[in-house]
Amino acid sequence: MPRSCPRPPAPLCVPGRRRFAGCWCHAKRFRKQEHQQDVWEERQVTQPRIGFIGVGLMGHGMAKNLVEKGFPLTVLAHRNRAPVEDLLARGASEAKSAAELAAASDIVILCVTGAPQVEAVVRGESGLLAGARAGLHIIDTSTSEPVLTRALHAELAALGIAFCDSPLGGTPANAEAGTLSAMVGAEPEALAVIRPVLEAFCARITPVGGPGAGHTMKLLNNFLSMGYGALYAEALTLAQKAGVSPQVFDSVLRGSRMDCGFYQTYFRYVLERDVNAHRFALSNALKDITYACNLSPETAAPGSVSAAIKASYAAAVEMGRGDWMLPQISDVVAERNGVSLGLVPAPGA
Repeated sequence: MPRSCPRPPAPLCVPGRRRFAGCWCHAKRFRKQEHQQDVWEERQVTQPRIGFIGVGLMGHGMAKNLVEKGFPLTVLAHRNRAPVEDLLARGASEAKSAAELAAASDIVILCVTGAPQVEAVVRGESGLLAGARAGLHIIDTSTSEPVLTRALHAELAALGIAFCDSPLGGTPANAEAGTLSAMVGAEPEALAVIRPVLEAFCARITPVGGPGAGHTMKLLNNFLSMGYGALYAEALTLAQKAGVSPQVFDSVLRGSRMDCGFYQTYFRYVLERDVNAHRFALSNALKDITYACNLSPETAAPGSVSAAIKASYAAAVEMGRGDWMLPQISDVVAERNGVSLGLVPAPGA
């Protein structure tokens, strides 16, 4: 027995535990470790069962955080097996259909491309509705259309199912780190149920209103993001034509009031040609700004600026650049105007 221990040796056995011999201090530490293990095992049993559809670029990191933080997780089979197999190796299960996944879940998270995919997953043959039951909560983290969100909420509420929209802000790196931000549109009771799940992969959760409000706020957020992307692209082309290089342009803006996180990832591509700096495809940018433009006739609000931004991304997609990343809109605009951002034009050119 160590000299520092003031207590006598612990009993050789603790009822209900495996045999342990040693000083009182070590026995106490041993029992504390076993208690922590019991708490973890109890949490595994009491945590809501999560179903996840869309374990792609963003979804994989979100799902990984869920399973690593003790949530029983079921994912939907997908043709891209790499993220699915990774999650299965971490302890997740796999469902063969959305209906099967709904039947095995208390909360289902959707992380798909947009409104058509959301509608197909919910209403389609072997979709969530085919296996859902009263009490199920569905969280749509996609960037979708508020009109569809409100319609699904009303339809599912009649069946005792809560449909919440929680689009996300951040990058795949934030998803992996569990530091995304969420803009949540949900009834207060539903928000209380889904908040602990969102906390598994979000550092910031902002309730913005009832169902549909989350997707509205996300479209406004992306209207600004896509707008910045198009503005930077046009400004860089104008600068290049005037003899101001991207490096000089950046030396003035970086650290100024015009600097921001979006600017920094965008210009990491412009200056370093790092295509992974800001992973968001131009086809998705066009989809999001199109949804934002649809808000104008629905609300009778002005839409001239959003229409001009949409035209810039539509031109890129029409040129076959839909799979390029968002900062590469700068190269598209430069190319359409006969310059390259890697070269400074000669005076008078």
